[in-house]
Amino acid sequence: MDVALREATDALTLVCALVAEEGAARSAQARTARIGLQAGLPLPEGRLVSFGLAGGLVSGLAPGTLVSARRVVDADGTVLWEDEPLRVPGALTGVVCDVGLVVDDPVARRELARETGAVAVDTESATLAATGRLAGVVRAVSDTPERPVGRLAHAALPDGRTDWRAVARAFLAEPRTALRTAVAARQAFASLRAAAVALAPEAPV
Repeated sequence: MDVALREATDALTLVCALVAEEGAARSAQARTARIGLQAGLPLPEGRLVSFGLAGGLVSGLAPGTLVSARRVVDADGTVLWEDEPLRVPGALTGVVCDVGLVVDDPVARRELARETGAVAVDTESATLAATGRLAGVVRAVSDTPERPVGRLAHAALPDGRTDWRAVARAFLAEPRTALRTAVAARQAFASLRAAAVALAPEAPV
């Protein structure tokens, strides 16, 4: 990491919804905070980075693709935040949309992409943008229009912990989809760990 990037990331907190996302950030010794689904837990102080998984809205995004946002919009395309994207090796720059809920239907995903110009969707960035302290959005694509999550979309508790009963039900009801989703999530978490290394102030020059 060069000196300028180190100075820019020294005061950043990587804000995550899920325990697993928080773990990926902590693996790089980055400053982290967990705020639960739809940012339902208290927000930390300081400059914030919306960090975690995202659903892909357009074709061609492989699981694990990193997106560093230049803009956050809502479902109507209204701009909620806009700034220079954070520099993360290998990440593509794009628009992230926050509609406040999981969008898993392939048709709904494509319509959202067409109406907003977004390439990915999450459920926390709008709340962080409203603080006026959002410094960036870095998300790893875990699912796409061609690879929906299925029942595993409901496998997290409000505080970001895993609902293992929901996981078991998903694997029993749709084993192929659940397995595919789990494999894609592993790819996404590997990308998040790499992104956290780039954003952690302790990273070597």
